[in-house]
Amino acid sequence: MSSELTNVERMRRLPWLYASTLANTVFCLLTFFGSVFVMFLDALKLDKAQIGFLLSLLPFAGLIAVPIAPTLSRFGCKRIFITFYGARKAITALLLLTPWVLARYGEAAAFWFVAAVVLAFALARAVAETAWTSWFQEVIPNHVRGKVGAVNTIGATVAGIVTLSVAGYVVGRFTDLGLSRFIILIAVGVVAGGVSILFYSGIPGGAANPSLSTGRTEFAMMTDALRDANFRLYLLGLAAVTFGLVPLLSFVPLYMKEQIGLNPGRVVYLDVGYYLGLLASCYLWGWASDRYGSKPVMLSGLCMLLALPVLWFLMPAHSVWSLGVAMAIALLLGMASQAWGTGFSRYLYVTAVPPESRTAYMPIFYAWAGLTAGLAPLLAGWFLDRWADLNFTVAFLRVTPFTPLFAVCVALLAAGIMIMSRVRTHGEVSTPKFLGMFFQGNPLMAMESLVRYRWAGDERQRIHVTQRLGQARNHLSVNELVEALHDPSFNVRYEAITAISKMPPEPVLVDELLMVLGGDEPDLAIAAAWALGRLGDSSAVLPLRETLLSDYPLLRAHSARALAALNDRSSIPFLLDQFREECNDGVCLAYASALGVLRAAEAIDDLLAALERMGREAPRQELALALARIAGSERNYIGLWRGFRTDPGTAAAQALLNLRKSPAADPELRRLMEQCVHCFARNDLALGAQGLCQILDGVCQKARRESLQKILGQCAACLRRSDQVRPEYLQLALHAIALGLNSRC
Repeated sequence: MSSELTNVERMRRLPWLYASTLANTVFCLLTFFGSVFVMFLDALKLDKAQIGFLLSLLPFAGLIAVPIAPTLSRFGCKRIFITFYGARKAITALLLLTPWVLARYGEAAAFWFVAAVVLAFALARAVAETAWTSWFQEVIPNHVRGKVGAVNTIGATVAGIVTLSVAGYVVGRFTDLGLSRFIILIAVGVVAGGVSILFYSGIPGGAANPSLSTGRTEFAMMTDALRDANFRLYLLGLAAVTFGLVPLLSFVPLYMKEQIGLNPGRVVYLDVGYYLGLLASCYLWGWASDRYGSKPVMLSGLCMLLALPVLWFLMPAHSVWSLGVAMAIALLLGMASQAWGTGFSRYLYVTAVPPESRTAYMPIFYAWAGLTAGLAPLLAGWFLDRWADLNFTVAFLRVTPFTPLFAVCVALLAAGIMIMSRVRTHGEVSTPKFLGMFFQGNPLMAMESLVRYRWAGDERQRIHVTQRLGQARNHLSVNELVEALHDPSFNVRYEAITAISKMPPEPVLVDELLMVLGGDEPDLAIAAAWALGRLGDSSAVLPLRETLLSDYPLLRAHSARALAALNDRSSIPFLLDQFREECNDGVCLAYASALGVLRAAEAIDDLLAALERMGREAPRQELALALARIAGSERNYIGLWRGFRTDPGTAAAQALLNLRKSPAADPELRRLMEQCVHCFARNDLALGAQGLCQILDGVCQKARRESLQKILGQCAACLRRSDQVRPEYLQLALHAIALGLNSRC
């Protein structure tokens, strides 16, 4: 049997991963990561360069990942991780001695003591996380990696919000305790870290690989990894983003305290806003990355991050609005960071790193990430000390030591966007299209319908939700509509076709409809032909031409109408031939309508003949409309048709009164029009029609287009010899007269 983990085994043990992440979040936020530790260092009276140095030790230790990688593979990633992860918790406990060192040996000794603890912790952390990066790729199935990350983030975020709320209260409320308030929080964090080790031990995988007896093979694979152009580009983009983002995350707490005027307790509360942003968006980004790909999510997050330094620079200082604005920006930071982190992480594990080479790629990634993340706060701290005296106002803008830092970060984040936009993709949605989904149609209805679709059970519910998916007119619904097209219920499949017809054109949807069009269900094929016409995608033209030869009359009819909607003028000769030979009145009418939509002037004689012999009113109206379309200005004809439905005489009289005003109408035409107006106004349609024939003769002689002459002449002939006036001839005659006069103008 294969020793590789199955997806079932991975999915069953995911709760251990969620629990370990939750406990570890509490540990991280109360010790070396987050605002609490920065405020703790500030309480020790350290300057920004010293703080930057201490913060840089954590990622710098990642450089040891490359030399230790072969050892990790031989002894087992899980065993190494548990051992060193436990060791770093014990090392963290040494921070509890900081007040004693400060009181006995002074501030300088306290700094070096904390530095030694941080360095020891960083080394243990680097060994553990080097093992974890390889182990983590093994324990989560790729097809749900984004969603698992989202659920993991939700648990961690809730834990983070609770932890930071308590920490903010302790730091802000018990100021009289001095360093002791931070020591209490660190102690709680150490206990939570110990609990997390128990949960990590329940995660499967990470077994030893004794076959690697030496490190030569592993180092050779690392050399191959460095030859991977896409991986190098990915690492370069990571460096640009890290140098642009890490200084912001590291020193914004001090910016809020020193420049904006928030007290330390409120600064810690800003992390709550950050975690609320994570909580509000984590599932969306995780779902989107699994569905649309890592790259669009990653770049969307970077675009949002690009705006943050500008917002921090413009926010009001020492104002009643400062806290509210800072909290709103922290919320946006959480959403943007989650998008970047979700897309970046998924791209790393799914695309950038081949699973079979993870023990070679991951140490390089971890070492590079550590190097860049270590340099970023170190340089930022030096940069802030270098510009410490910068403080003046230009107009209403305040320039502080943080202003140049914000400008540099914006430039680096922009560079990161350009670099990451060039990394390799595998069939992922483009970033502009992905962002457009949230501004197209009704995205809120689309997302609400997506959730309801997953819970819809009986047929009636599935039909209703499918209908709403189409009404949203948003690309977010594409996958669900495709799934609905394959629903076991015929009614749901039919509704899916109707819903797709309301969507913006999408190649996937067009392809699915084409499969239905060529399928063995005529009823659905007929609906698919109609829907393809509404979508307006030209790729459907050739398949629709083929269905014009179908044995099903209704399918031929709907295909003809769809081709007309797609403006396929190349089909005019075939449609005209079929119109002349077709025996089925319904299909014949569809061909006539299609020829009218396509404005096929060569079909006028056949359409006029069909109109004369047609007995039923509805088909006559559609034939007349086809002729009106060929003549031109469908809008004018529809206006006449609406007037004739309520009061034919008045509608005809008003149309003639308007025509009398035309500059092309000579005195004789105006006199004839005046006579007809009186007849139609008295609702004497027969007498008015006879007078109208004279007008038709006059306009026909001077009409410039042959097609218009044919319509005018046929209308005059039919009105003369008919005992009962047919309204469609009156409408068509008035329509043709207006066009004839306009052409003379």
